[in-house]
Amino acid sequence: MVAFSQTPWSRYRVRSISLPARSHPSTIRVEQQLAKLRSLDSSSFSSIEAICSSLSGLVELYRCINEVLNLPLPQQALAVLRGEIWVQELVDNSVRFLDICDNTRDAILVIKESIRDLQSAIRRSKYEDSGVENSITSYICSRKRIKHESLKKSITSLRQTDYTAGASPPLQIENEVTAAVIRVLREASSVTSSIFNSLLSFLAVPMNRRPKPSRWTLVSRLVQKGAITRNNHTERINELVNLDMAIDRLQLESLNRDGEAKEKIQSMIRERLQGLDWSIERIERGTEGLFRELIHTRVCLLNILSQ
Repeated sequence: MVAFSQTPWSRYRVRSISLPARSHPSTIRVEQQLAKLRSLDSSSFSSIEAICSSLSGLVELYRCINEVLNLPLPQQALAVLRGEIWVQELVDNSVRFLDICDNTRDAILVIKESIRDLQSAIRRSKYEDSGVENSITSYICSRKRIKHESLKKSITSLRQTDYTAGASPPLQIENEVTAAVIRVLREASSVTSSIFNSLLSFLAVPMNRRPKPSRWTLVSRLVQKGAITRNNHTERINELVNLDMAIDRLQLESLNRDGEAKEKIQSMIRERLQGLDWSIERIERGTEGLFRELIHTRVCLLNILSQ
């Protein structure tokens, strides 16, 4: 199982982060958006709704940051320190976040396609037919593959970001404008790392399955997951885990050869797949929007430092 580090958002926190040119609306919105994202409870990021909200906030944050980076004072402040470690850290993070976002987009696309394949198979046939069995196997394999390929690379990159941030020397800049710009960009990086951690943790939920599980293996797994004893509380669980539990129950009913029970479980799976498909699309839109803003941020930084 992959272990995720939790980025402490207080790592870069200072008593006051006041950007220059406060009369400009973009500078005020950056501070407001950072305050919103800092107030989010990272322990609640186990649902798609919470993740979508955080992604939306992150997109707006970078949109405002990009507007600020086009202002003369911030540009001058960063240009003066183009050779300093604090500025290089920001440039390096811009590359890492772009790569992480791109890998995450690829993983989401694979999940979405496997969900739709499973939807089609369940609509077309009953569980006895190989179509559904093959689609379930394909879905499980896709989840495992993205966890160990795309998501693993992103997790490693995030750890490097966290390590670099922890090893970075204290900010010692006399110019108030320059210090404020660096501080706010570093805190944006900290918040971004934390939200990516939550998103990757959600997508990489464990998939510990055997190709042909026995009846008692399935019963044991369902009890451990709470699908039998706590079925009324499944809405509080990661939506991907909810779907896993429904698939486990379908496999159990297949072993019982109870046609009516299987039809009920298939109906449940169809409902959860439909909701999950819509939710994954929302995450996809969020990561697409974030990717565009991150590209803009990197271009702004490179343009400023090349002056």
